[in-house]
Amino acid sequence: MSSYSQDFPFGIMDVVELLHLRVRRRQANSVYVDCPFCGDLRGKMNVNYVKNVWRCNYCDEHGGMLALYAKYHHITNSDAYREICDALQTGETSWGYEEKGMSAAEAKETKVPAAAQTSRIDHGISEETEQSPRASAQEIHQTLSLLFEMLSLKPNHRAHLRSEKRGLTDEQIQECGFKSTPPFFLCRTLTERLIRQGCTVAGVPGFYMDEHGRWTVKFGSRTSGILIPAVGIDGLIRGAQILLDVPLRNPDDPPEKAGAKYIWLSSSTKYMGVTSGSPVHFIGNPFARTIYVTEGLLKADIAHFLMNRSFVAIAGANNAAQLEPLFALLAQNGTELIVEAHDMDKYNNEMTAKGSSKIYLYARQQGIDCRRLTWNPNYKGIDDWQLALRQKEHQKNTELKELSEEESSRQAFRIYQLELGEGVQTIPFAFLGIEALHKAGYEQPPADRYRLVCETEISYPKEYGETERLQYLKAYYQSLIPQDYRGRPLAPSDIVELYGKEGRRYFYVGAEGFEPVRFSPFLAKPLPQNESKIM
Repeated sequence: MSSYSQDFPFGIMDVVELLHLRVRRRQANSVYVDCPFCGDLRGKMNVNYVKNVWRCNYCDEHGGMLALYAKYHHITNSDAYREICDALQTGETSWGYEEKGMSAAEAKETKVPAAAQTSRIDHGISEETEQSPRASAQEIHQTLSLLFEMLSLKPNHRAHLRSEKRGLTDEQIQECGFKSTPPFFLCRTLTERLIRQGCTVAGVPGFYMDEHGRWTVKFGSRTSGILIPAVGIDGLIRGAQILLDVPLRNPDDPPEKAGAKYIWLSSSTKYMGVTSGSPVHFIGNPFARTIYVTEGLLKADIAHFLMNRSFVAIAGANNAAQLEPLFALLAQNGTELIVEAHDMDKYNNEMTAKGSSKIYLYARQQGIDCRRLTWNPNYKGIDDWQLALRQKEHQKNTELKELSEEESSRQAFRIYQLELGEGVQTIPFAFLGIEALHKAGYEQPPADRYRLVCETEISYPKEYGETERLQYLKAYYQSLIPQDYRGRPLAPSDIVELYGKEGRRYFYVGAEGFEPVRFSPFLAKPLPQNESKIM
């Protein structure tokens, strides 16, 4: 099977680039890349960019460039062509797959609206791109709510939402209105159904006019996933996010970078499209006296059900501008306290810290008190933490057993933790491994930034060595927290001191294990007296 470049508005190397296939070596008429089908990483797949064909010399998979894209994304060649054209912004999407009664020659002569041509730009919105005026909130709600009604939730997506990672029930899934994104070939059909039912699509995020002047909605196999409604405090759907099945990566991203997990349903780069607007999401009681603010729509939904609290969600820590008018409305509703519940990287990421500080500013402008929520730093998000607490209730039978005097020995120890809180300067290595400490310019942990939070003993099996003792201690102070303990659960960046007849030894808690370090305890702040836990 050979397909020549003159028949297509793109070549097979464009497909290679779109799929982020790693080129291992180059020849006169071809390149060798890693095969995405058998997983071989020795560059066994030959891609001939003269004939636009490919073959893996290891698994023997082969075909033309449409087959390469289609097989990778598990779609038809027809859908592959359209998606490639869309991704490359060629303006030509009808070769060989035109409307009934239209020949390929006729399709090629079909004129793309001039404004649509100007919208086909790889890098965002240009001054020439014509956009639709944003529809009203009521129109957006009507269109998106009816669109959601037309969609279903795939079994694998339901299973993910019900898994231990998310912890939702079927009733909660239905209440939130989660759906699966539709396949690309249904986009125009769904849009036509909405229009026939009297819905406005112009100015609704995600909808745009294609190269033939027909309205459609921007879904595709590369952006398939779980559709998450963004609901305003008034109960109207303002937009939607997609939890992607496969994270999106930029061509220049390093191999270890995971890629974007969430994207907005947006048509801002399309002719007559419109931006998502990154709307604020609300779930719970709009008249609650205490409102929590966090990052991420799905995170807020999960935390709401786990905690029975009202949540506001923004798309990212620095996307806080829309909180200002919302807080004004909440103040009128009687809200007295805003709880900032951003991810725990707010203590080591300066940009996240700056974003979370805006919450305090907007709250205090409206006369609302604001506090920061801190939790077990072994869990990044508030949803992860709450899910872990719930699971802990089911794991009480696995608690470490009490040891008899004949079976055990005693180890005296101290725990030192970074002093964190409102007004404290960001610490770049907080809750991170020792590599982050060194990257921040410290050869050894700066003891003056630490506070002593625990000084006691623990029983351990006599046969345990030092490493096993440390792990045994970690099990207690990371999950089975004693009632009289006044620190945070043991986490990376903490310091553990073991002392006794053998002397004193200090260890930096890393992501996996413990690193011996030098530490000056007399520089650390003393054990707090008559204070609550540092949580």
